[in-house]
Amino acid sequence: MINRVNELKEILNKASKAYYDNDKPIMEDYEYDMLMNELIKIENENPELKTIDSPTIRLGGEVLSKFEKVTHTAKMMSLSDAFSYDELRDFDKRVKNVASNATYLCELKIDGLSVALRYEKGLLNLAATRGNGSVGENITHNVKTIKTVPLKLDSPLTIEVRGEIFMPKASFKALNLEREANEEEIFANCRNAAAGSVRQLDSKVAAKRNLDVFLYYYLGQEVKTQEESLIEMKNLGFKVNQLYSHCNTIDDVITYIDSIGKERDSLPYDIDGIVIKVNEMEFHDLIGETVKYPKWAIAYKFPPEEVSTKLLDITYQVGRTGVITPVANFKPVFVQGSMISKATLHNEDYIKEKDIHINDTVIIRKAGDVIPEVVKPILEERNNDCIEFKMISNCPCCGSNLVRALGEADYYCLNPNCEDKLVNKLIHFASKPAYDIDSLGERVCEQLYQLGFIKNIADIFKLNNYYNELILLPKFGEKSIDNLIQAIEKSKENNLDRLIFGLGIRHCGAKISKLLCKKFKNIDNLMNATFENIISIGDIGEAIAKEFTQYMQNEDNIALINELKDLGLKMEYDMGEIKENYFTNKKCVLTGTLESMGRTEAKKLIEGFGGALSDSVSKKTDILILGANPGSKYDKAKKLGIYIMEEAEFLQRIKE
Repeated sequence: MINRVNELKEILNKASKAYYDNDKPIMEDYEYDMLMNELIKIENENPELKTIDSPTIRLGGEVLSKFEKVTHTAKMMSLSDAFSYDELRDFDKRVKNVASNATYLCELKIDGLSVALRYEKGLLNLAATRGNGSVGENITHNVKTIKTVPLKLDSPLTIEVRGEIFMPKASFKALNLEREANEEEIFANCRNAAAGSVRQLDSKVAAKRNLDVFLYYYLGQEVKTQEESLIEMKNLGFKVNQLYSHCNTIDDVITYIDSIGKERDSLPYDIDGIVIKVNEMEFHDLIGETVKYPKWAIAYKFPPEEVSTKLLDITYQVGRTGVITPVANFKPVFVQGSMISKATLHNEDYIKEKDIHINDTVIIRKAGDVIPEVVKPILEERNNDCIEFKMISNCPCCGSNLVRALGEADYYCLNPNCEDKLVNKLIHFASKPAYDIDSLGERVCEQLYQLGFIKNIADIFKLNNYYNELILLPKFGEKSIDNLIQAIEKSKENNLDRLIFGLGIRHCGAKISKLLCKKFKNIDNLMNATFENIISIGDIGEAIAKEFTQYMQNEDNIALINELKDLGLKMEYDMGEIKENYFTNKKCVLTGTLESMGRTEAKKLIEGFGGALSDSVSKKTDILILGANPGSKYDKAKKLGIYIMEEAEFLQRIKE
């Protein structure tokens, strides 16, 4: 039996390598599946024969309760960015001042998630995220499901390699189609999808996502150049991106960047730039590094891709607060990996400032590589059929007269019974940032509203009364209804600030809701708070105080809140036990990008310790937390003499 297991492992691993690494399949899919099923059957019947290099591990199945922390053997550094060729020439001058004979190796900057792989005696022993550069998370159970990661090397080496996990464009498209069909939130881009997949506690989820990897760094190897390093890794069985280029001069580097830029859209994976490294290893220590970046490497970031298309029409959306948003509808165009046909035009002033006409040829791009936006019209191509924009005067849903408040850019529908407003209020309330009711997504909200089951927020919490009717609806099976009812019941335990944000009070976002709840503690105090009480809170101005008090004095809103009370929703704000600590009562501002966490996580940590995270620097700011590529906030903080805290210190303070 053991001989057959070893034979199957060898055949399947060889077939996987040929298919996934070399793009040269050596057997039919059916034959591969039959051999895999045979191996699974043997291992299930004889668990002692299953080893850590078995190809069946690729199918996933391991489930963790949490991610373990991993200390890196050597710091995983990030790269400084360049956005122009002039910046690359400056980089070249700094390098050549120290190492005049240096040449460069250019590699594609894959838009994914950094990973470190450790092998003990040829077997994959550990896979970890970058984390804060010093400490990452153990994601071995998920990385083992990636078919291009060798579970066993041909040589019994103890080594570490590093690279980038990514999701191919085809896998990304298939995943979003599946999520859309299941009424789940779709991923914004390939990188987010890859990161979300790698951080799943259940490896079966990661196994279904068809992730891939390119390796680019061989830790501690005895080679003379970065190019030799890539060749050595390839010889060991690792997947290495072959589109690298050895360049003798910075002009050669720029020529290479131009050529890759033209091929970018046709690549089967997303890239957001080119990494330029000094090729000769002997110069690396000589050139040196900063606390965060090696000085011998830099990442050139591609500018946002811009394409032209025809603006066919401007339509309008009604938001939950009644705000009317113009939307550009243009001839579908492919931009950075996806086909887009719409983009927000924000408001009347935005359109007039850009002088956008219907039937114009316009420039489209994705802001931040994600959100579609109209950059400008091409005025030279404007002709007689172009129509000057004129803002509508009536609501596109209910026909009510629109109102533009003095000093504001937006128009509003004030009809409280406007159907678009009511539906969007429900969608907002159930959304993840607000009351976070799992299974009650946008389409479900719309469907239940149209069928008359939910007309206001309180109706959501009465859906259990219609259980028998709901399971008869198309696409509403017993299991999905059970999940929805359970999610609604569980949501009643949410903290009060989520309810206040979910109510959709104008100007009252998540941050303001939390400030109000911290101050007033429960719903009764909030309902009785005066304009003067509210405006006395720091960071809350007159407009917010006015909107909030007006909302709480409205008879219909009072009735809604009282009904929600009766339905069992939590009406107190639970501060948790916060001991006096470094961040207590301190106002913090974050600039740049943290390596170890996103802004949302940093905000939760700071607020959890009794501090506050603001968006702008002022004299009242206590701490500026400094991330990579800081903006103008950094300069302002220095001028004001505000304490500047680097990420390493921030993490240490949190740890303390």
